[in-house]
Amino acid sequence: MKKYILIVGIALIALSATAQKKNAKIEFEVAGVCDMCKERIEKAALTTKGVKYANWNVQTHMLSLIVDERKTSAKKVQHNIAAVGHSTKEIEAPIEAYNNLDPCCKYNDEEVVKDHEKNE
Repeated sequence: MKKYILIVGIALIALSATAQKKNAKIEFEVAGVCDMCKERIEKAALTTKGVKYANWNVQTHMLSLIVDERKTSAKKVQHNIAAVGHSTKEIEAPIEAYNNLDPCCKYNDEEVVKDHEKNE
């Protein structure tokens, strides 16, 4: 009987260790250059079901999230961000979405990037 209880206890501990987190912290890089990009990226992240918090840093290009892993994943968030024109290391934004960005947000254009660097 003691062995049975011990085995069940170990199994429960193992299951809880692999369970998805309700408030998981995720961070990844997202391409962008300005505050307009920040607003667009954060909005795309926050409209993803399960995302509770989103903050994109203009200087580091890092997006910090708090998500409910039972409802979403980093991959789903990245797909939503790519759909509005911003690429991540894993998911490239469709060319149509990138072309719809405001001219000052064209992060692949060296002149735009240089212009933003001057204004920092």
